[in-house]
Amino acid sequence: MKISILLPYKENFTINNAGAVSLFVNDITKNSSYKKNIEIFGNTNFKNFLSLNYTNLKFKKKFFLSSNNQYVESFLTYEKNKKSDLIEVHNRPSYIQKIKKKFNKKIFLYFHNDPLKMSGSKSTNDRKYLIQNVDYIFFNSEWCRKRFFSNFKNVDMYLNKTVICYQSSSKVNIDLKKKKKIISFVGKLNSAKGYDLFGDAIIKVLNKHKLWTGHIYGDEPREKLEFNHPRLKHFGFKNNKIILNDLKKISISVVCSRWEEPFGRTSLEAASRGSAVIISNRGGLPETTPHAIKLKNLSSDAIYNEINMLIQDSKKLYYLQKKNYLTFKFTHKFIASIIDKIRNSININKNINLINTKGNKVIKIIHLTNFNRRFDGRLHYNTSRRLNNGFVRLGHNVLTISDRDLIHENKNIADFNGKKTLQKKIIKTFNNFKADCLILGHADSVTNETLQHLKKLNNNLKISQWFLDPISKSGPDYTKNNSRILDKLEFIDSTFLTSCPSILKKKVINSHFIPNPSDSSFETLKNYENSCKYDVFFAMSHGVHRGSLKKGKFDDREIFINKLINKNPDINFDIYGMNNIQPVWGDNFIKMISNSSMAINLSRGKPVKYYSSDRIAQLLGNGLLTFINKQTKMDDFLTKDQVVFYNNIDDLSYKIKKYKKDVKETKRIAKNGKNIYLKKFNSTLVADFILSKIFNYKSKNKFIWEK
Repeated sequence: MKISILLPYKENFTINNAGAVSLFVNDITKNSSYKKNIEIFGNTNFKNFLSLNYTNLKFKKKFFLSSNNQYVESFLTYEKNKKSDLIEVHNRPSYIQKIKKKFNKKIFLYFHNDPLKMSGSKSTNDRKYLIQNVDYIFFNSEWCRKRFFSNFKNVDMYLNKTVICYQSSSKVNIDLKKKKKIISFVGKLNSAKGYDLFGDAIIKVLNKHKLWTGHIYGDEPREKLEFNHPRLKHFGFKNNKIILNDLKKISISVVCSRWEEPFGRTSLEAASRGSAVIISNRGGLPETTPHAIKLKNLSSDAIYNEINMLIQDSKKLYYLQKKNYLTFKFTHKFIASIIDKIRNSININKNINLINTKGNKVIKIIHLTNFNRRFDGRLHYNTSRRLNNGFVRLGHNVLTISDRDLIHENKNIADFNGKKTLQKKIIKTFNNFKADCLILGHADSVTNETLQHLKKLNNNLKISQWFLDPISKSGPDYTKNNSRILDKLEFIDSTFLTSCPSILKKKVINSHFIPNPSDSSFETLKNYENSCKYDVFFAMSHGVHRGSLKKGKFDDREIFINKLINKNPDINFDIYGMNNIQPVWGDNFIKMISNSSMAINLSRGKPVKYYSSDRIAQLLGNGLLTFINKQTKMDDFLTKDQVVFYNNIDDLSYKIKKYKKDVKETKRIAKNGKNIYLKKFNSTLVADFILSKIFNYKSKNKFIWEK
């Protein structure tokens, strides 16, 4: 697995000028099992990089474009050729949207600072976008994670995509008895870091305790705070290796920040070297070590009192030093193992391959949709079964759950609508089967709480949904159908629609068009070989579950078809589901369409891009010459040699008459239509396309509908 790590713009990934992010990335990469496959990207004017696997991105700055944007664009250009599997972004949430628009890759985001103060994560909507569009978010403290979820409802449902990943330090052998009488302050020498408070306190300490010395590491050109004493040594900004080496001999380290430190690398490193640590109770500082002295009141007097107490109580001092040293666990290796575990989970999913004809890994799929068992075969010819056939033909292990049948069978006083029983069945089935992915089809009764629970059971579980009904404003049930798709988005990894995804009222990441699949075991007729007694077939219904005409129910297609019939008295129509003629189902439907040479593929509502009811698979797949409205844009992947496109009712009338007369051409196009639909739009191909998007693998097949 190839991994690209993107540092913040102008992060100095160099030996002498490295900041906390650069040090973290360098230390973790060296201890990662993926170190040979990691490339680090950044931008700095300094030399002497921390490692050889670093690429310094250079670009010519343009006055009218922000440097950050140009920096990310430079990375994206490089990444296009590199083709990594995973992109890890550190401390710049604003980069995510640009990367996501360019690549459909796995993305990790690391927060090293307060999310509420960073561009790209300040607003609740910003953070909702991030949690929904990255694979994992790493926080350097629990405090930092809590800040991220400020103003969120139902935080628990998102936690499975987050990881607490503290800063780290090396573990070295130290003889605590050789510690020197030194008190240290490391960091920016400003009031935000509490240097003014420390300065006042250390002068008092040094005046009282003649054998003790103070060491100060850091600088601050913007804020001049000067504290001088003969035994107070100022070292300025120093390489991290020098500071770590000096911490071996330092007895007391003070980290007294006023601001909310997201974590606190300084106190962590001091603890790793066996120093007694005095900290302010701010931000994530208390998480650096459980044995720090926490200042109840942040003042110079409070700091002085704690230092003075430790100097006077040598047993207490040694106890805290020993506790910090012996219990320190946040080593580079330990933190790297946390990250690698998450990387491994991504890599496992990546390596799930497509077809089980050459011994490739079998995907375990729970296909949860309505299989219509309770209708005794009347609705057997449906998309649920077609897709299921495709998954099985690919060689995968598929377990089906028919949600609406379960609900219908389990209604009782204790569970009035049967939905409680459904949730329990899903969870129990998942526990027994251990699926790699859950594929939902119109599974409206599955609750978000159930999906959340499944994600907790398996953090790597992929959940996807497919949806067949119309979703355009001009179609029926616009608001309801859009809501059905959007309702579960926070748990959905990918969405598949039989309409162009751009029609949705809200942009959905990882949404894809799929055609209504045909199936060679369902579509068995060859009408073009026969002399049919009817010219044109059309069928509709008032709802598949009802199965019969409903009194008072009206469909706007009835107006269109009746006008068409009136315009064409010489055409022999075979019409079902309207004009008091009951709809036809199951094998009876197959018998009826066998009697017609042509058919109209007419869906509810105004024609929109790519949408068709699933009827199209049966019409084309059984060898009927099929008429399709040109406004569906299906000419993007079907040609005039395979179907007949019409512009309006007059154009359709003309073409029906034309092809009734030209029987040879009708049969030729109908045959081509069946061949192309069974070859290029079959259930195995559609199933493969769905799984390739879910698991992000490159299929050996080409999908002519994918634009």
